[in-house]
Amino acid sequence: MDIYQFIGFAGMLFVVIAYFLLQTNKYTIHSLPYQVLNLFGAILLLISLFVHFNLGSFVIEVFWIAITIYGMYHNLKRKKVES
Repeated sequence: MDIYQFIGFAGMLFVVIAYFLLQTNKYTIHSLPYQVLNLFGAILLLISLFVHFNLGSFVIEVFWIAITIYGMYHNLKRKKVES
């Protein structure tokens, strides 16, 4: 396993752990830790794809990052309004 495969594996663990914590009600969709785990996981997976390229995986990770950033922005905006 080279360093990029290890980075991709770590990213996969972040995404899977985030999803598991969401399904077990430890986090909600609005939890910042959930969103950060998703974001870092997708970024790590994207880094691994720069070396071991797969177009389908690359595209889904770009969308995953964009959607996560969108969600984080709207959650922070919502919290400011509630304050």
